[in-house]
Amino acid sequence: MMQLFYSPGTACLAPHFLLEELGLAYELVLVDTSKQEHQQAAYLKLNPKGKIPLLIDIFDDKEIRLTESAAICMYLADKYAAQQNAAHLNPALGSVERARLYQWMMYFSNTLQAELLSYFYPERLADNAETAEQIKNHAEQRVAEMLSYIDAELAKSDGDYFLGKSLSIADLFLFMLCRWTRNMHKPARTYTHLSPYLARLVQRPAITNSFAQEALAAPLY
Repeated sequence: MMQLFYSPGTACLAPHFLLEELGLAYELVLVDTSKQEHQQAAYLKLNPKGKIPLLIDIFDDKEIRLTESAAICMYLADKYAAQQNAAHLNPALGSVERARLYQWMMYFSNTLQAELLSYFYPERLADNAETAEQIKNHAEQRVAEMLSYIDAELAKSDGDYFLGKSLSIADLFLFMLCRWTRNMHKPARTYTHLSPYLARLVQRPAITNSFAQEALAAPLY
């Protein structure tokens, strides 16, 4: 059985949503970061980077260990979406929709997620508290600019989801990142097109189940 190593509300959420959407059997394994379990020998043996999430699966009769939230989502969709009658999550190879999926998954993970990390961990980029606060403020401003761009792009969709009429892994990944903005001055839920979009997504059983399993409380996004 697959294992997803998680810490509540972190980058494990998008893979967690996807496992639920696919209806796959998996074990959810808590890594208690408050006790620094992600830096202890038992976890570092599995994931030397000491980061979350980690997915362990069997591929061609061999164990595979995957890190990086976006990579885990793309792997799960490639391997399981079609066989679980959920091909809509992963547009066909060579299609325009698949190209757009690549574009947005890279933008969400390499641009928006990276900026969010600067917001949450500004001390990693600063030598003192004053500089860290400046970095955090600038990161929040840049996140707002990115959300405005995403909101405008979402308005161009010909359906309820980012790539059109069908849910894709991009939607699940974006929902996770939008959740992380919930305590900002201008969270994702306040944008014109993101607001009803997120309200629709939060009703999906895969998302509500994941929140319940990770014991996450309101505000959910």
